[in-house]
Amino acid sequence: MGCAVFNPNLTNGARASSERGWNPYDVTVNTILFVCTGNTCRSPMAEAIARSYFADAPQSIFVGSAGIAALDGARPSPETIGALDRMGITHDGRSKALTAEMVQKANLVLCMTSSHVDAIRSFLGDDAGAIAKVHMLDPSGQGVADPIGCGQLAYDAIAAQFAEVIPARIESLLAASH
Repeated sequence: MGCAVFNPNLTNGARASSERGWNPYDVTVNTILFVCTGNTCRSPMAEAIARSYFADAPQSIFVGSAGIAALDGARPSPETIGALDRMGITHDGRSKALTAEMVQKANLVLCMTSSHVDAIRSFLGDDAGAIAKVHMLDPSGQGVADPIGCGQLAYDAIAAQFAEVIPARIESLLAASH
């Protein structure tokens, strides 16, 4: 379940928007985090595809990505950008190293491989609430192979796989968590 944001007390007799019948701060945001190794190929591609798919969703969804072994600030690979461009999706994000706080704040964490799931679970320790949010992206459990060094066709194939799997997987897991 997303976190509700509270409109703070206002000074000088100002009234909160909710007192006028509408509070733009009273929203629930579902945060979805995609995780891979370096955060330059699979997870930024998944992030961009999910963000594009859910852009007009009636509920508020924030989509991000990070890497288990990422260095902060790297650009997505040219092949990732190429695959997204062919789908009409732009992405200008930079790589981020995964932190426990990112996982704890997310509603849903989708990993590319079982080794990513295991790595996250090991650094979360006994935080059962956070661990329960960590899942494989591929519902079959096979994982998504790293395309690095495999050429543009491999990236295009993964992008097509993501476009097919991500919407249903996210909707299913978010519905189950609420």
